[in-house]
Amino acid sequence: MNLQPLVLSRYCTVSLPHTRSFNLSTKIPPSSNLTFGSSLHQRALSLPHKLNHTPSASPAKRGVLQLVAAYSRGRESAPESPAKALRRILDLPGVHQAPACFDALSAKLVERAGFQCCLTSGFSISAARLGLPDTGLISYGEMVDQGQQITQAVSIPVIGDGDNGYGNAINVKRTVKGYIKAGFAGILLEDQVSPKACGHTKGRKVVSREEALIRIRAAVDARKESGSDIVIVARTDSRQAVSLDEALWRSRAFADAGADVLFIDALTSKEEMKAFCGISSPVPKMANMLEGGGKTPILNPLELEDVGYKLVTYPLSLIGVSIRAMQEALAGIRGGRIPPPGSMPSFEELKEILGFNNYYDEEKRYSASITPLSSERLTSNMYSLQKRVKDDAEQKDQSPQDPIVEVITPDVYNNYGADGSRGSFSGIWSRTLRVKITGRDGFEKLDVRIPAGFLDGITNIVPALGGVNIKELLNEAADEMGGKVLLDFNDTIGDRIQVFLE
Repeated sequence: MNLQPLVLSRYCTVSLPHTRSFNLSTKIPPSSNLTFGSSLHQRALSLPHKLNHTPSASPAKRGVLQLVAAYSRGRESAPESPAKALRRILDLPGVHQAPACFDALSAKLVERAGFQCCLTSGFSISAARLGLPDTGLISYGEMVDQGQQITQAVSIPVIGDGDNGYGNAINVKRTVKGYIKAGFAGILLEDQVSPKACGHTKGRKVVSREEALIRIRAAVDARKESGSDIVIVARTDSRQAVSLDEALWRSRAFADAGADVLFIDALTSKEEMKAFCGISSPVPKMANMLEGGGKTPILNPLELEDVGYKLVTYPLSLIGVSIRAMQEALAGIRGGRIPPPGSMPSFEELKEILGFNNYYDEEKRYSASITPLSSERLTSNMYSLQKRVKDDAEQKDQSPQDPIVEVITPDVYNNYGADGSRGSFSGIWSRTLRVKITGRDGFEKLDVRIPAGFLDGITNIVPALGGVNIKELLNEAADEMGGKVLLDFNDTIGDRIQVFLE
């Protein structure tokens, strides 16, 4: 089994199967190092019902055993829903990191890095999808469409940024139901007015207390009506718009209304963060570590755990480093350089990240076996095979610098007198048209010989000949022997097109 070591808070390492990881913070001494398959693991498997009823077990050891039992149950039971997976993670000890993604690729990278969950960032999606600021310009439809692509690309639970619900309580219900159908494990809803403003920016305003609570109640009702267990993350922006006391009051009310996770944006100090984590203690709290200069102090996961947080997101890391990396790459390309090897994955690494190798492996499972040709197909291909042998013999006399392609389509001859009827055009089908195209750079692009009777298909070969009455030109040259130039002109992109009658 491929084991992935993870750090248990400050003290020890737990090795977990690579396919599933946990961000643990149970404080146990190094002597309690745990590997799946060990005696401690077996105890957790065989005695999960006794974990909370063992007086001799220390709280630390009980926490680890609970973790292993939860993991084992998850492996042995039927696949859990995204919402159930997220709730299971929130029940685990420690603070859990949820980097913000903005598309399917960034979400896949979050999962590959070993994170248990992620969160979509409205700021980043607006930037990546529209190239516009997060000022309420992106719509519900665009957000749910982007979210569906994200959730389908990963197996970890994803919390979707639902902004302010995109309208009144009825709109909030539609938004929640849409996010459930899109595969989100959770939805973040805020109490800003419309149009909303980005967090940590100026001009933020919030709706009244009553309307803010109605939004959360509507979200809870939508969850019940859908038969879902989606996690509702209630966000208030009233700390910046009104005051800390107002933000604390709204957070308590959101918890009473049925919110599963609470979030106050733009808290300005560690003391304010502690005050927030001290209310509605059973309900998990989420922190927003806005990178690059936000209002909230940046704390590491251990510090956030000490303050009392359960979930932390990093909204700008992925979009920010992506923008900078693209700027630097473009500057290099403009200067005639490509990105150096260390600054980007190799092509093989890119293929691995994007799943090419998995695709090739699966493709082999469905590759069709080669079956013998039927007699009808053999008969129908006899003419083509004979013609190919004839063409190969004729082309031996051609110069390598003057490639010739012969196209023979007898079915069209009757349209132009190939049935032996009399007339000035009746014998022209036996003559040959040569179409030659020379690029404006002097290099030959095409040199084709076709039967003169193949007029219906010539524009498929050279669209620039559309509208030219070649039949009339052929009529005029029908009695002439030897070669004759029918057309010689430059098309709109500067290529020289010549048509000869041979």
